[in-house]
This record gives sequence, structure tokens and C-alpha cells, in this order.
Amino acid sequence: MELIKLKNLTKTYGTKKKITALDGFDLTVQKGEMLAIMGRSGSGKSTVLNLIAGIDQLGGGTYFFEDTDMSKVTGDKLTRFRRDQIGVVFQHFALIDDYTVYQNIALPLKLSKTPKAEADQKIKKIAAELEITPLLQKYPKELSGGEAQRTAIARAVVTEPKLILADEPTGALDEETGKKIMQVFHNLHEKGNTLVIVTHDPAVAASCERTVRIRDGKNEA
Repeated sequence: MELIKLKNLTKTYGTKKKITALDGFDLTVQKGEMLAIMGRSGSGKSTVLNLIAGIDQLGGGTYFFEDTDMSKVTGDKLTRFRRDQIGVVFQHFALIDDYTVYQNIALPLKLSKTPKAEADQKIKKIAAELEITPLLQKYPKELSGGEAQRTAIARAVVTEPKLILADEPTGALDEETGKKIMQVFHNLHEKGNTLVIVTHDPAVAASCERTVRIRDGKNEA
């Protein structure tokens, strides 16, 4: 069953000097799939991720999330969509320095006004699954790269979103740590999660079920 369908996506940035990020890109993602979007820097792959996440607005084309036409979702509805349906893992972790690991993971639950006792249970459960329970009272500056990325993953999945998006999740890590992080994603996939991973790393792409290649904002043949 289709979770995402993108058709003929276009996106430009700038006013006087326009930069074309996407130029007729197509993508379909099935529920429960682990998919890689692979391309060089500047190919448009991160733009695709931002459009799927509702972080950026469509320039042209269509985007359906299940049966919802996302071009018609705006304002508070779009905020709720991003909060409840999507979990995003960024390359450089994007953790809040003044928050503990526990508080960073708790952030999306706080935004969704999850009751404190329920939130605590969810945080402890995902921390145990990702093997970061001993780190819950530490701060980001006290973490290794792998620990920080596990924390970022925990924050992204603690709300049990329908889709997990990862933007170059191993890009800031050494090779061995990167392999461990990819195993975390595989474990999530085995539990039925849908994942879309943006990468330029052939090894990361090869570990996914399917790879879609993008070049100059278009599907690469």
C-alpha cells in the first residue's frame, strides 16, 4: 500500500536569480519500505526530504500522503502533520545543548501535550531499545557522535510516526559508528516502520531495500 506518492515535483529558490532544486521528480514509497534516495551534493535529494516532511512548500506537482493531498494542508493542520506523522533525523543531530538526552527525546511529546506519565514511559522504552538508557541525564556535549545520533533517532521515533526521514544520518560519523547507526535503522524497519534515507554513500544505499537516484533535480535513469 502506498504511503507517499510524489508526481512531477518542481521547486525553485530565489527571486532575481532562480535556482532549480527539483525539475519533475517522481517518487512512490510503500508502507513498511526502507528506501534510499541517493545523489551527489546539490542534486535535490534534501529538498525532496524537506517537501515530504512539510518543512518546505511545493513549487509544482503533486504530493499525496496516503489519501491526503498535501498541497491543501496548511497552517495548524500542517503543523500537526509534521508533529504526528513524520519523524526526522538530521545529519548533525540538531539536539538542544541545554537539554539533557531525556529532555531532547521528550520534546515532541511535550509539543503534542502527551501526559507526563505516558511520556516518561515512552522515553524510557525507546531509550532502552536504542541502548541509551545510561545517557538520559547527560547533555549533548557529553555524548559521542554515535550516542548523539541515537538520541536524535529516539527523538524522531518516540511519537511512533508513520514515516521516518533521515538526512545523511551517517555523514558526520566514522565508518564503524555509521554501520551501527544503520543497524538501528534496520531494527526499526524490521518492526514495520517506513524509512526514507537520503544519502550520497553507496554503502548506505545498498543496505536499503530499494534506491532511487536523483540528479539535477530529476530521476536518474
